[in-house]
Amino acid sequence: MALNYLRFEEMSNDLVLERNSLEQLVRQVVKKYAAIFIYNHISIQLEHLDYTVLTDEKWFCFVLEQILSNALKYTKQGSVKISAEESENGLKVSVKDTGIGIRKEDLPRIFEKSFTGDNGRKSSSTGMGLYICRRLCEELGHKILAESEPGKYTRIGILFREREADVPVGF
Repeated sequence: MALNYLRFEEMSNDLVLERNSLEQLVRQVVKKYAAIFIYNHISIQLEHLDYTVLTDEKWFCFVLEQILSNALKYTKQGSVKISAEESENGLKVSVKDTGIGIRKEDLPRIFEKSFTGDNGRKSSSTGMGLYICRRLCEELGHKILAESEPGKYTRIGILFREREADVPVGF
């Protein structure tokens, strides 16, 4: 991640925006974590991913890997669901876990540089992962969103925008 952090400051030189199969991108990332899902007895559900999205394959997969890594880190039992849905603002891909959740007071700051929050202080968090995700999404023209209920779930969404518009911050 440190190398990608150094690179993303000038990533516009490395962007290749193309139409990609969302399902193929998601399956590519999930496959990397298959052993962790199996070892921790966490189920994975993939739903409604039959879309084509305009994004950079490498950088989008990096963002999705970070989100999935966090979901697995903070989910001790249950499931992770990755799904997509169309809205008036564009296509939203969501990663929802049944993990420990994020405190309400921490939620607005999770995309800030070096913010670890209550959960991060209890683990080996650097506070850089979601910050990098936010910055990468900005470069890609996507928007990253989060909602959570402590003890129940966290959902991180990536909104693909085909047109430039002001988009609501929440789900």
